[in-house]
Amino acid sequence: MPHDASPVNLRESEVEITAIRAQGAGGQNVNKVSNAVHLRFDIRASSLPVVVKTRLLLMKDHRISADGVVVIKAQSHRSLEKNREDALARLRALIAAAAAVPRPRRPTKATRGSKELRVSGKIRRGRVKVLRGRVDQ
Repeated sequence: MPHDASPVNLRESEVEITAIRAQGAGGQNVNKVSNAVHLRFDIRASSLPVVVKTRLLLMKDHRISADGVVVIKAQSHRSLEKNREDALARLRALIAAAAAVPRPRRPTKATRGSKELRVSGKIRRGRVKVLRGRVDQ
C-alpha cells in the first residue's frame, strides 16, 4: 500500500478550463448549450514539486500528452459546474496517484512448499506431453 509524502495542493490558476458542447444525445438543448468541460493542465509549467512532476510525466496515461499536458474531458453531468468539479476531481486523483510513493519491495525467497508444488506441476505436465506421443501397435 502506497504512503503519501504530503498532500499536494493544486492552484486553480494553473488549470485552463474551457466549456464545450457535449457529444451524444441530449435533445433540443444539446446544440445550444456548452455543458461539457475541457480541462488542460501543463505539468512542466505547474508549481507542483519536482518529484511529482517527473512521476506524472513518466506515467503511461492516455490523458497526458507527449508535451506534458494533461487533457481531461468531462461530460457525464448535465450541468457545467458539476462537469467542472468532475474534471478537477479527476485531475486531483491523477496528481495524488503520482504523489503517492510506493513502498519499496523487499525480495523474499520462495518457500519449500511452493518449490515442490512448482516441480510436481512440471512433472505432471511432462507426463501429459509424453502421453501425446505416437502409439506403436
